[in-house]
Amino acid sequence: MLEQYASTLEGEVEDRTRQLAEEQKKSDILLYRMLPRQVAEKLKLGQSVEPETFESVTVFFSDVVSFTTLAAKCNPMQTNPIGAYHPPAIFP
Repeated sequence: MLEQYASTLEGEVEDRTRQLAEEQKKSDILLYRMLPRQVAEKLKLGQSVEPETFESVTVFFSDVVSFTTLAAKCNPMQTNPIGAYHPPAIFP
């Protein structure tokens, strides 16, 4: 009986460990979509990230219907004008 209980617990620990790994993978995928991989990795390790200068950059967080499909077909300069569709109160 004790062996069966230990086996059941072991199976549950394996399931939970697998679930945790899956959720961590989802979290990493989301993080890597929002930040450069080098920056994300440093932040995950609790390290500071030195600021960088870029000649041109666009950061856009939004929930636009079908935007992911559209953006996958465009380069960054083609997706940049989407800011023009928002009122100046949002994009001064």
